[in-house]
Amino acid sequence: MDWETVIGLEIHAQLATRSKIFSGASTAFGAEPNTQACAVDLGLPGVLPVLNEGAVRMAVKFGLAVGAEVARRSVFARKNYFYPDLPKGYQISQYELPVVAGGHLDIELEDGSTKRVGITRAHLEEDAGKSLHEDFHGLTGIDLNRAGTPLLEIVSEPDLRSPREAVAYMKRLHALVRYLEICDGNMQEGSFRCDANVSVRPRGQSTYGTRAEIKNLNSFRFVERAIQYEVERQITLLESGGTVQQETRLYDPDRGETRPMRSKEEANDYRYFPDPDLLPLVLEESFVEEVKATLPELPDARKARFTRDYGLSPYDAVVLTATREMADFYESTLRAAGGEPKIAANWVMGELSGALNKGSLEVTASPVGPEALGGLLRRIADGTISGKIAKEVFEAMWAGEGDAEAVIERRGLRQVTDTGAIERLVDQVMAANPEQVAGYRAGKDKLLGFFVGQVMKVSGGKANPGQLNEILKRKLAPR
Repeated sequence: MDWETVIGLEIHAQLATRSKIFSGASTAFGAEPNTQACAVDLGLPGVLPVLNEGAVRMAVKFGLAVGAEVARRSVFARKNYFYPDLPKGYQISQYELPVVAGGHLDIELEDGSTKRVGITRAHLEEDAGKSLHEDFHGLTGIDLNRAGTPLLEIVSEPDLRSPREAVAYMKRLHALVRYLEICDGNMQEGSFRCDANVSVRPRGQSTYGTRAEIKNLNSFRFVERAIQYEVERQITLLESGGTVQQETRLYDPDRGETRPMRSKEEANDYRYFPDPDLLPLVLEESFVEEVKATLPELPDARKARFTRDYGLSPYDAVVLTATREMADFYESTLRAAGGEPKIAANWVMGELSGALNKGSLEVTASPVGPEALGGLLRRIADGTISGKIAKEVFEAMWAGEGDAEAVIERRGLRQVTDTGAIERLVDQVMAANPEQVAGYRAGKDKLLGFFVGQVMKVSGGKANPGQLNEILKRKLAPR
């Protein structure tokens, strides 16, 4: 049987507000347990939630960026369900009338084509706390710091057909929320996590199969592996005559498998009803227009501009606009270098990215900033150093030895551009290699590379390559 995979993702993006969605408690990560939870977060008697305008602004910003309908009137509901780490016993969320409805996101597939993935909705809600197990033998500890943290839950249409597509969509969404500066995207801290709804059906069948939900995936690698395992599990089950149970499952990265967590409730089993303490959220047109005016240049527009204005290949443009920080770094480097977009792109994607990956660093933490890298590129452009020597200079800059000019002077790396000096080096090499000289003059043109290498060796790599090639060809010409 030929099976088709059907995947829909629910992405929980923690909004980058300084305080919680319904209280003034801090959202800062890393505090001691239960030091950032207040009476409102706990739903104690007599307290009233107050909606954080900043969270609303960020939700609207997202809706506008994905071409969705921003609801001028939306409603908060109480989602009654047992949360061991949310003492009030319910979660304030949005159900029937979310703040964002519809929209789409375009993803690039491995074959170079583009696929449009529909977005069903994006709604505001509060996060629960966190259950702690590691330090409690046979017991569970509760940390309520996260309770009440603002979330934007982004629900896709079931348009994804493979684990790779799911990861591509998730990465695209991750880049977008960071571009918009509404979420820091830190997956290790739980700021950006994913629930995957997975089902399979015979290819050509229009109705969906029974789905399983995989909860709380917090890395792109885990998303791909968990979905792949779940697809294989369901196909094996169906082909052996079994049935797929609608349930919530957890992914065990150590064993590389999903396991049952609980039977899956339908939406009405959660018992939603309008929150009596919160009025409907009504957005004035002027507010929406004000938010629209704050939208940055979005990834697709920036990518198009990079190819149009800088002459970069589509591939280079995709890599350089993968994050807002990388795109900003590239453009700052290009300005500092005074031009040469392709050379700047090569260095940012090559030496810089390689060093960042080796050091497990974000581009914002690079020891070599865009001004410094641009200064290095200027020294290549004006002939002070060769491209090869520039790599040595970059390593020294990365190690903290100063800017390009300082490293060049301290290490004596300035390129030899004096024609007479290069000619003397060439004469020295030719005199030491008469057989190769004869071979070249007899038609063995490939020996030119040998002479270039030898001159570079005796010059310590400092001979200007362009001048060197010109002089070698002139002196080696048959007499």
